[in-house]
Amino acid sequence: MSNPLQGAQFVLAAHRISQLPADQGAEVAFAGRSNAGKSSALNALTGHKGLARTSKTPGRTQQMVAFNLPSTGQPTPDLRLIDLPGYGYAKVPLEMREHWKLEIDAYLHQRRSLRGLVLIVDIRHPLKEFDRMMLEFCFATQLPCHLLLTKADKLSRGQATQALAALRKQFAAEGLHATAQIFSSSAGTGVDEARQAVMALLQQPREGAHQARER
Repeated sequence: MSNPLQGAQFVLAAHRISQLPADQGAEVAFAGRSNAGKSSALNALTGHKGLARTSKTPGRTQQMVAFNLPSTGQPTPDLRLIDLPGYGYAKVPLEMREHWKLEIDAYLHQRRSLRGLVLIVDIRHPLKEFDRMMLEFCFATQLPCHLLLTKADKLSRGQATQALAALRKQFAAEGLHATAQIFSSSAGTGVDEARQAVMALLQQPREGAHQARER
């Protein structure tokens, strides 16, 4: 299967949303705790091992990083992926964590080109406060959200399947409407499925979700 995200290129790293590329076209944001494997997921999805910085030290993504996608054959020009700062790493100074929180909140509420969110969650752990906050925001504002349950290679296939089923049951019980899948950047599990999910988000209509976020 060809990779629709191939050819992604680094554009810039922004400390504030005002520094991001022009708010036009369509973009999908990637969010997750700092040790959930967000950079590795981005690299696997784009087929570019060095696109997003990976490190054994969590919390390295300290800005909003924009990547352009080639628009060949796509109905919408100006396609982007936005890597949001990893959240929850204790060694990051409190002032910086507060700045990230405010900027991420402003980005999610104000960015007109935002079509959906990919939330990165370690399959071995229950949802954390940040994960729930993002899910509840997406539900309240009708912003489509797709979860990647990463590091699935650390579990057996049966355990991973059970974890996904349990999460979907939790969504149903709590009235959350996100989609979710098993994913492993190192083993390649679920990579094609995730690429198609990202492309589906990029093709979402703008006005409905944006108007909901404005209310």
